[in-house]
Amino acid sequence: MDDTRKPEWAPHDAGHEFASFVMKGVEGGHDGNPDSTVVRIATVPKKKRHLEFGDYIDGILSGNRTILSRAITMVESVHPEHQDMAHRIVQELLPHTGKSLRVGITGVPGAGKSTTIETLGCHLVRKFGAKVAVLAVDPSSTITRGSILGDKTRMEELSREPNAYIRPSPSSGTLGGVARKTRETLLLCEAYGFDTILVETVGVGQSETSVRRMTDFFMLLQIAGGGDELQGIKKGVMELSDCVVVNKADGDNLQRANMARADFERALHYLSPVTEGWTPRALTSSAYTGMGVPELWETVLEFASQTKASGFFDRRRAEQNVGWMQDLVEELLREKFLAHPGIRERYDILQHEVSAGFRSPTLAALELMKSFKA
Repeated sequence: MDDTRKPEWAPHDAGHEFASFVMKGVEGGHDGNPDSTVVRIATVPKKKRHLEFGDYIDGILSGNRTILSRAITMVESVHPEHQDMAHRIVQELLPHTGKSLRVGITGVPGAGKSTTIETLGCHLVRKFGAKVAVLAVDPSSTITRGSILGDKTRMEELSREPNAYIRPSPSSGTLGGVARKTRETLLLCEAYGFDTILVETVGVGQSETSVRRMTDFFMLLQIAGGGDELQGIKKGVMELSDCVVVNKADGDNLQRANMARADFERALHYLSPVTEGWTPRALTSSAYTGMGVPELWETVLEFASQTKASGFFDRRRAEQNVGWMQDLVEELLREKFLAHPGIRERYDILQHEVSAGFRSPTLAALELMKSFKA
């Protein structure tokens, strides 16, 4: 018997995502025979295969979730080569988009946005067989610029559903908590085949106009007893809302929630509807028990049916596309402005002078514009 044998690793096919190796020649089998061979398989992640333009298109249209995720990562990248590829991918997939129902969900911190989305998402995939994508915009870490809440961990039950897809994205400081590339991500998810897109925003009281401008139905979650200190936040977002939902309507809080719903319904009566031909509604629900969630979705479907019949649904989509273009023009002009050599030289200096009170903001801005023109 040769007692000097050493483990030998040989390649072993274990599937697309992982590379495996078989270790042979290990002494001492499970049967007690010292001459028998123990075979052990170690699995390690494969190095990601480089994808060409056609790979992304074919992969997304054929329902390859890994390629969808990689395409979204490319959309979110700031690398010029990645951006060029991302723009080509979105353009090529454009004819396959526009067939989903886009729902924006916002609310004050603690209103239960993630729990409501999970309950609603599970209801849709289990009862109707819907394909649901959740674009959850997390606050960004000031250090890593990455997501810090992690909606995949907060929506654990929904993340296990085969027909659900959750994509957390860092807001990167964007006003209203809407990630800069959420629109492109939304289009990729539509091309993939998701029929319902739920967009969750941070909901920190900033302007939520951007999410209103990329979704069909805009929902505001509230809680009973929020206090007068939140009235300013409520009014600003309520004017953009197609529906106000008082969440956590269960247990001892049920009566307060019903009273709050009545208050919000009266308030909505005095606001101009944001959607032509649709009267905003106030509802109650409990993401914890599921009470009111089916009725909430029925309201969304009624909204879609009514606005499609009147033609407003398509008109809003067209207006949103034009608004998207205008936003991108402003964004690209700002990037070009700040990247200009003459601006880079003076920007920090003028910013310090304005901060210290040595120069007015108006004069500083005019000087930067002169540098840009020059």
